[in-house]
Amino acid sequence: MATDTSSKIMESARSCLLDDGYANLSTRRVAERAGVPLSQIHYHFGGKRGMVLALLDRENGDLVSRQERMYAAEVPLWKRYRQACDFLDDDLASGYVRVLQEMITAGWSDEEVARQILNMLRGWLDILTEVAGEAERRFGPLGPFTAAEVGTLIGLAFLGGESVILLGDEGWAGRVRSALRRVTDLIRAAEEGTGPSGAT
Repeated sequence: MATDTSSKIMESARSCLLDDGYANLSTRRVAERAGVPLSQIHYHFGGKRGMVLALLDRENGDLVSRQERMYAAEVPLWKRYRQACDFLDDDLASGYVRVLQEMITAGWSDEEVARQILNMLRGWLDILTEVAGEAERRFGPLGPFTAAEVGTLIGLAFLGGESVILLGDEGWAGRVRSALRRVTDLIRAAEEGTGPSGAT
């Protein structure tokens, strides 16, 4: 019963957050939409911040697991990276990216939120660092970069790209998607030994 109630609250919070943003999120509206007393939000989550962080933590855990499975697959690395670009579109459509970016913004003025968001982001960067390490073992040195630095750069490229896409300008969104997907060509060229100009 408690699990059902907390799940209802989180689903309601997700809908309200997408409609109103974090700054305008009302716990009363969340409770009404979930069909539960307002007191249940405080009982299960301690308040608005705890509720949204619990929602984000749940979704983040699912997506990190998805990413781990995808990058562990026995397929060429360039195909795995291309799949990651496809996942970006899925995560934008699901609302996850919007929730994450809302909470990053909240973390600028809330130290506890910042700590939890950074911990979530670390999970993504750890996966990317492992993948960069695989590339380093297979292809040799990654220029002047360590595997951790490459993982960080790729992670930040996606994170910054998401911010720009959420601004709603299709021209800029297209540039972001094109730039991220172009990295597929570099990885494929390295795997197939063709050099950048030989990628298709």
